[in-house]
Amino acid sequence: MSLPRRSTFFHYKPPLTEKNLPSQQGKVFIITGASSGIGKELASILYAHHAKIYLATRAEAKTNAVIDEIRRLNPQNPRSGFLARESRLDVLWNNAAVMVPPKGSVSVQGHELQFAVNNLGHFLFTKLLHPLLVKTANSEGAAGRRGTVRVIWVSSSAADHVAIPAIDFSNMDYRRRGEGIWSMYARSKAGNVLQAVEYARRVGEEGVLSLTLNPGNFLTGLQKTMPRWQVFLFKLVAQDPKNGAYSELFAGLDESITQADNGGWVSPYGKLESVREDLLDPVLGKRFWEWCEEKVRDFM
Repeated sequence: MSLPRRSTFFHYKPPLTEKNLPSQQGKVFIITGASSGIGKELASILYAHHAKIYLATRAEAKTNAVIDEIRRLNPQNPRSGFLARESRLDVLWNNAAVMVPPKGSVSVQGHELQFAVNNLGHFLFTKLLHPLLVKTANSEGAAGRRGTVRVIWVSSSAADHVAIPAIDFSNMDYRRRGEGIWSMYARSKAGNVLQAVEYARRVGEEGVLSLTLNPGNFLTGLQKTMPRWQVFLFKLVAQDPKNGAYSELFAGLDESITQADNGGWVSPYGKLESVREDLLDPVLGKRFWEWCEEKVRDFM
């Protein structure tokens, strides 16, 4: 297990916030898991700067309440649908997640819940949206500014502490042998890094930029199934979730990031750093990508 990055606890000053973000008029964004926490904060900032945003969530009533709240705070853009109505997508934030659910939790398809939500769901979503991302990257407005069309895979500091190898393909459902709740979470977050790096390898020449990040430490809906004593300790290092939105804002929109940074890692609250070396392994990245492809094939 590696030592924590300094930036896990001593965060960089955010270079991009609601105070200096330029107008996003004409841009189209998708944020998964935006009905609470960091995703909600990010949506509110982008909406206030005239972006068109789609919130991809599971709870419609809760999401509608969030949309109404954001619109009350920032009265402007109308709401609408997506692929049938949109001809571009500038940034996809794969932000949704579950963390340490009750042991044995699985998706409807029978996959371990953290792999299902944190990895397979975002993988399928990105694959389905990929043609539109490429179209946007090569459109007249974006072609001269390569690196502005991006997919952001939200990971965690847990990815820095995952076991080696990060993915145990002989035990993907954890039925052969059990693992601790945090080890299982860390593997799914390492999976986000592998996905970001492998996607960068595969689509870099098509003009789409892929990044992963650690947003920081925050108390959000993610901790609802965490043991209470761990929640108490977590509160000691937790920050305002808006800071996590700054991390994602930097990754998705900062102009200092270029195509040369494709497959990179962003530390809180907006600083490019290196990806953990073993998570750059092309053999591991390819194998995890192909595992994801196999699991979502019936839905494509």
